[in-house]
Amino acid sequence: MAPLAITAYTATCAAGRGLDAIARALETRAGGLSANSFSAQPLACKIGRVAGLEDLRLPAALAAFDSRNHRLAWLGLGQDGFLERAHALRERHGAARVALLLGTSTSSIGETERAYRELDADGRFPAAQRRAAIHQPHALGLFAAHALGLSGPNLTIATACSSSAKVFASAERLLRLGLADAAIVGGVDTLCDSVLFGFNSLQLVSGEECRPFDADRRGLSLGEAAGFAILERMPQNGKVEKGTNLLLGYGEASDAHHMSAPHPQGLGAECALDDALARAGIDPQQVDYINLHGTASRQNDEVEAALIARRFPATTRASSTKGWSGHTLGAAGILEATITLIALERGLVPGTLNTRELDPACGPQIRIDNGEADMRIALSNSFGFGGNNCCLAFARGDAA
Repeated sequence: MAPLAITAYTATCAAGRGLDAIARALETRAGGLSANSFSAQPLACKIGRVAGLEDLRLPAALAAFDSRNHRLAWLGLGQDGFLERAHALRERHGAARVALLLGTSTSSIGETERAYRELDADGRFPAAQRRAAIHQPHALGLFAAHALGLSGPNLTIATACSSSAKVFASAERLLRLGLADAAIVGGVDTLCDSVLFGFNSLQLVSGEECRPFDADRRGLSLGEAAGFAILERMPQNGKVEKGTNLLLGYGEASDAHHMSAPHPQGLGAECALDDALARAGIDPQQVDYINLHGTASRQNDEVEAALIARRFPATTRASSTKGWSGHTLGAAGILEATITLIALERGLVPGTLNTRELDPACGPQIRIDNGEADMRIALSNSFGFGGNNCCLAFARGDAA
């Protein structure tokens, strides 16, 4: 695969708004999880809630799209100068030649829940909630296209927790086929009752902060996040601006082993990993860091730990960063891709927050403590329900 330049990126989650805030949280090991106060009858658990969304107001031109998910999307677009970079991209290429590819798991279902709570006497949504653009899976894509003034290819990808990792793969194909000249990728997911009570019904929610790969892990902590990145073709001379990172490759697989459990040998995850390495033209020995999916669920962590242990040398560093943000579902891919890029740029190797004692299934690659290293190539894993797996390969622009 011909590498793509990542010319801008940003993320917002419970650990911080924007790159500097998230990097600071990683460096100081200041997690963003807090006691759950979401819902009229909150579950006794910890969540990664983004503060201030209740008071945020969308611009008048976007008010018809109001929902928690779109408020977070707007908040995320406003960080790190991303909105201005996106507008400049549109002016450079034209609104119809910039593709928009966003991942989400629940879209604006929180607003739909609210509409059902406010049914009128005839059992219909109240007038203010009769908004077809909101109560559908593609709501995020429609909102972002209006917010950014784009009219090019527009995809909302919903493959559970791999959604906003797979957007990188779809963007590469659109650019390679000449269907777009640049792409804005990302993902947004917000907390809602369907998420909290749904995962709790699967007995996957921990009552305490999640502890990925811990021998006594109790389950996941749910969170919310927004993140975005701009992908462009490499310049003809092959040289990118200083500080620009690269998408080297990606791998996707759908093993469809079970609705919610991973394949016991991780075959789908391994296929995604192999494809990412092949497209990037690298082997496991060249990988300096892996941001693991690491949800702190019993099965997911066991399978992923075994995969890493058998495929990578002991010198490869790996960790899960969900202790900082919680599991942000459809936004997990873009958030953890962002953290991976922060790690590459700043030489910061995040550890695994909240974890006390690693499961014996873990190899020496998985680290609890933070570290520092001159990293050149890194991977980011995203594994979703139904066996929807994706692995992304990134490189520092000056090291590829």
